[in-house]
Amino acid sequence: MNYSYKLLDSNDVNIFKKLLAVFGEAFEEPKTYNANIPSDEYLQSLFAKDHFIVIVALFKDEVVGGLVAYVLDKFEQERKEIYIYDLAVGKDHRRKGLATGLIQNLRKVTRERGAYVIFVQADPGDTPAIKLYESLGTREDVHHFDIKISKD
Repeated sequence: MNYSYKLLDSNDVNIFKKLLAVFGEAFEEPKTYNANIPSDEYLQSLFAKDHFIVIVALFKDEVVGGLVAYVLDKFEQERKEIYIYDLAVGKDHRRKGLATGLIQNLRKVTRERGAYVIFVQADPGDTPAIKLYESLGTREDVHHFDIKISKD
């Protein structure tokens, strides 16, 4: 199959919404990704910010995968890191190198934005993701904590 990749911008809100559907299916969280989709204006303003990166994998004109990443300005040195927040490929298109292709495309963007590293986290039971990330980088065992915000 012939796949292509596209770095989205503020003109690609409709393409991004298709990626949200892929995320909802892949992560088995359709409500999280599709129940309260932000307005076009909100999404366009998000795309206008340099710290927001979205790359999609396309088969013909169909969105079959993608990633969302953020640029983080560091404080200890004048440098930047890129954090992959979400990465998913639709079930029918897995095991074809698309996730690797998405990350390779992100590497190009990383260089253009002056970042020195890309980092990502994977859940302990997500063996395919862990194998992918181990093949591309160095593994670090860390703990992730969600700190709730009270309404007080």
